[in-house]
Amino acid sequence: MKALRGASGAKLVVVIEDDPLVLEATGGLLRSWGCQVVAAESYGEALARLAEIGRRPDLIVCDYRLSEGATGIDAIAGLRSTFEIPALLISADAGSPPGEDAFSSYNLLHKPVDAATFRAALVDASVLQR
Repeated sequence: MKALRGASGAKLVVVIEDDPLVLEATGGLLRSWGCQVVAAESYGEALARLAEIGRRPDLIVCDYRLSEGATGIDAIAGLRSTFEIPALLISADAGSPPGEDAFSSYNLLHKPVDAATFRAALVDASVLQR
């Protein structure tokens, strides 16, 4: 029961990443920092898991390139149509992803993202404290 009380006060972070190893590692890191995590390989899976727990997320962490031609921009836009929340977009592309000019609504991080940079972005999004 103690774990449930702690988890209910934890910030909820949705992680969308189609690489299972990266998804597991990112989720593990966030949990080690005290976050509750909904880990999903697609937007649809994330939405279904959020519906199951019935809780508004505090942050979206999403890879830019997802499977089946989807992008992180699409996934973030879909979740933001339901929830108004901050988002981190992570890309392996050296520059901004092609054709995407409106990055003011995302914090864009480039892979590989080290833990200190990732943690600082979470602090900036008010998910973690300094």
